[in-house]
Amino acid sequence: MSSKERPTLGGTRIKTRKRNIAAPLDPAAFADAVVQIYLDNAGDLELIAKSIESSDLNFSRYGDTFFEVVFTGGRTQPGTTKPDEGERHPYSVLESEPRREVIIPSVIYIQKILRRRPFLIKNLENVMRRFLQSLELFEENERKKLAIFTALAFSQKLSGLPPETVFQPMLKDNLVGKGLVLSFITEFFKEYLIDNSLDDLISILKRGKVEDNLLDFFPAAKRTEESFSEHFTKEGLVSLVEYNEKKIFEVKLKDMKSALTTQITEETDISEVIETVKQRVKDAKLPDVEVVRILWDVIMDAVQWSGKNQQQNANAALRQVKTWAQLLNAFCTNGKLELELIYKVQMQCYEDAKLMKLFSEIVRSLYDQDVLAEDTILHWFRKGTNPKGRQTFVKALEPLVKWLEEAEEEE
Repeated sequence: MSSKERPTLGGTRIKTRKRNIAAPLDPAAFADAVVQIYLDNAGDLELIAKSIESSDLNFSRYGDTFFEVVFTGGRTQPGTTKPDEGERHPYSVLESEPRREVIIPSVIYIQKILRRRPFLIKNLENVMRRFLQSLELFEENERKKLAIFTALAFSQKLSGLPPETVFQPMLKDNLVGKGLVLSFITEFFKEYLIDNSLDDLISILKRGKVEDNLLDFFPAAKRTEESFSEHFTKEGLVSLVEYNEKKIFEVKLKDMKSALTTQITEETDISEVIETVKQRVKDAKLPDVEVVRILWDVIMDAVQWSGKNQQQNANAALRQVKTWAQLLNAFCTNGKLELELIYKVQMQCYEDAKLMKLFSEIVRSLYDQDVLAEDTILHWFRKGTNPKGRQTFVKALEPLVKWLEEAEEEE
């Protein structure tokens, strides 16, 4: 090679870099193909499922479109539930009758599809969320079908439909205000409870993070306990009403206990504490028995225990009883409530080792402070029905009972 010639690379081929060319999006053609499968099989979901399984349609790209076809019979316009251009079929969920036996085959059909193509789970969630956020765009009959489908989907444990997907999207002010959410959720509750227990329903509500906020389904003007009870009683959901009343009751008890704990810990004047209890009882309509139980719990919870020193613990407990005896006396107004207090003391002494030997002393202190009457103590001693620790406590109480009986004879 001469010095003037330039070197070359012989036999080398320069490769050009290939570009990733994406196929153009064509949801309309996909939707038409799925619709045709429905039409070719005359709505037979078994045959449709087999045809879809053997098809080479791009479900991974058009999953949302597929479920639009399943629910509405064809594509929907972006951001709405209105039909878009293209073929449609009459075998969709929303074209069916609003009856469980008619809709459940669609739930089973979707379950089969999801087992074969689990990547579609997210698409089902997307479409259901969109529909539920747009309830006002459906006719009343269509909303009922959606509610029945949703309830059956939970009953059949349909994949891809977590409770938060159903409940949270509906809680939009405009939907709630129009009563659409209450109507939907009522149909859902009624349908779901046909095959499932109330505990199952509560479990779903908890997972959906709405169990503590059931009144949020009601329009603002009707968001009261009375409206809740009236509505669901009328709809035949008495068990749900009873559950809600129990839950509200428990919340009121907890609130009252918290307020009293603060007052007793801060050693508020007893007369002020008594007024607080009376007002809480009036506002929450709490039974007298529950009030007595709460008072005892709060009083004993405020005791400053001193580890393993049994004598100091005994002194602290008895001092607490004496300090707050007037509070107990204000609400133990008859023999039944006094007996309930003894049972409460019995249970705590049975369950708490450091109080096991204090039962008789506590009862004696309550007697000395005029909280417990002689007749109540004798009744518990002779006819008490709670067996827990009873044999031990009866024996411990024998000296006091003997003294009471002798005093009674002398009189």
